Amino acid sequence: MNKRLIRVIIFLMALPFLVTGMAGAWNNPALCVSPALATEEAGPSFHQVPDYQPLQKQLKEYLARQPGVYGIYFMDLESGASFDINGDEPVTAASTVKVPVVLYLNHLVAQGKLDWDDRVVYDSKQDYQGGAGILQFAARDGDSYSLRVLANLSITISDNIAYRMLVRYLGKDNVAQFMRDLGGQTVFPGGENITTARDMGRYMEAVLEFSREHPALGERLLDDMAHPIYHVGLPGKLPPEVRVAHKEGDVRGVANDVGIVFAEHPYILVVLSRGETDVDKGFARIAEISRMVYDYQMNLKR
Repeated sequence: MNKRLIRVIIFLMALPFLVTGMAGAWNNPALCVSPALATEEAGPSFHQVPDYQPLQKQLKEYLARQPGVYGIYFMDLESGASFDINGDEPVTAASTVKVPVVLYLNHLVAQGKLDWDDRVVYDSKQDYQGGAGILQFAARDGDSYSLRVLANLSITISDNIAYRMLVRYLGKDNVAQFMRDLGGQTVFPGGENITTARDMGRYMEAVLEFSREHPALGERLLDDMAHPIYHVGLPGKLPPEVRVAHKEGDVRGVANDVGIVFAEHPYILVVLSRGETDVDKGFARIAEISRMVYDYQMNLKR
């Protein structure tokens, strides 16, 4: 049995206790994500653009020793400096695509076009998918779920059925147009769930922009992203006090993680991969890449 599926089953057994704990965290401002750049006052603090060439060299040397193909996108959120490695390489998005879908839903709620209490009826013929999530065990035809529940499940436990229900309700063409409007260049080509590191970086920027425009909604989305059950990629080797709002995704041969690292000097980091022989080792490599980026970012002279 897939290792990540085993972890999901264990999680489901502990779900009642986790829900209670997360509810307490949401009501405690001290435990919520406080995103840098979430206010208009935030802005560049560097007198000059940082030099990221040594970091790029280090990452390329590391990737040259690894199996598979990696796409990386980085943006420093204080200076706006960015770089990529294979940033336009097409890779299966896997569950990272759930972020722009849920972001689109948040936009519609913010515009008053939808309400979190609106409900979607489960249709197994259209919505069923195995893999990650709880609804594959719990949902029955005719059951309905609020948009808020589907959004939360899509992000926090990467529920595939919740995601499919949202895409059906929102309309895949509408979702795709939203992603293009954000700057996405590789959006469901041929109907396939394919993306690039650069595109996913744009979607992470859009999450931050949304949090500036709609602080309450944006804070809740970032909070969901900071409390997933899959939390081994980008945050895997970072200090535990560093908040990482992110979304992992994997299918056979693919290990991806995309997110925002709210360190002392915050940044966006996207790591996509294909051709991985072992997904768990893929996430371990993402954790190593993340640590390299964090160490370099924290040690830059400013």
